[in-house]
Amino acid sequence: MTIEQNLAALRDLHNKMLAEFAKTIVGQTEVLEELLITLFAGGHNLLEGVPGLAKTLMISTLSKLVALRFKRIQFTPDLMPSDIVGTNVIEEDHTTGKRVMVFVAGPIFTNVLLADEINRTPPKTQAALLQAMQEKEVTAGGKTYRLDPPFFVLATQNPIDQEGTYPLPEAQKDRFLLNTFIRYPKLSDEEQIVERTTSNIVTDTKAVCDRDTLLKCQELIRSIPVSKHVTGYAVDLVRATRPDEPGVPAFIKEQVGWGAGPRASQALIQCAKCYAALHGRINVSCDDVRHLALPVLRHRIQASFAAEAEGITTDAIVRRLLETVKERIAN
Repeated sequence: MTIEQNLAALRDLHNKMLAEFAKTIVGQTEVLEELLITLFAGGHNLLEGVPGLAKTLMISTLSKLVALRFKRIQFTPDLMPSDIVGTNVIEEDHTTGKRVMVFVAGPIFTNVLLADEINRTPPKTQAALLQAMQEKEVTAGGKTYRLDPPFFVLATQNPIDQEGTYPLPEAQKDRFLLNTFIRYPKLSDEEQIVERTTSNIVTDTKAVCDRDTLLKCQELIRSIPVSKHVTGYAVDLVRATRPDEPGVPAFIKEQVGWGAGPRASQALIQCAKCYAALHGRINVSCDDVRHLALPVLRHRIQASFAAEAEGITTDAIVRRLLETVKERIAN
């Protein structure tokens, strides 16, 4: 098959997944799009939304669509790293009678890991995810174990209840490909949600994509070429978030404490390629980069004290930056 045919097949698969999602999740199209981009780009997602907006349901439904192994960890203040990674225990070998050390794998050994309320646990336990998120492996008891691909961490946070929470370290937030905000549903959507959930209607989510197909789609997306001016635009956008960078807009120096690193540029291009591919296009444009700029950048820049005092959010900073940074001229 040609790359155009493969992309057409990917677009059809994307539409089927959205249709299957809609059987369980009402509305929230942008959120579902960003979850699918996370899936096909092979990254991780930090979902933020108030309680009751179906964050957990969205993630479990996603795992069913591609028939992946799914595990959930409820992050609490007393959760230990070994509760996530696993631990070595002493067992008796019934054949020899000797005691041997055996590694009991933790819930991180899965395909889709739901880290529910990730900011409810102390930093040492949050850090148990770092190696797995970046290197796709886990070290325990001096031995390293590879995680079976694909591996996704989909974490949730409640943005309004911050009492007794531990904000994620910047290094860990940077490892999330996207930071997705879940808003309240529209009126018509909320009415439909209530009608569905207070009746005897039963929905059955069917798998429309297997593990091997997903891995091939990820490979296809990575092989899509990107024009130099598009890559340059993404890099210019990220570099413009850094207050110490020469020539950045004056408002960045005033409103940003520190800007995004190179991982943000990589994420912009990877997500833009994925967005274009899921819609059957081989040409990645600057519009694709702009479309994903908010979820890619909002958690990678820190608003200054002055900006926070004035109620200026990182979303507002990114939106203003999109109006300021110009595209490079295509050769």
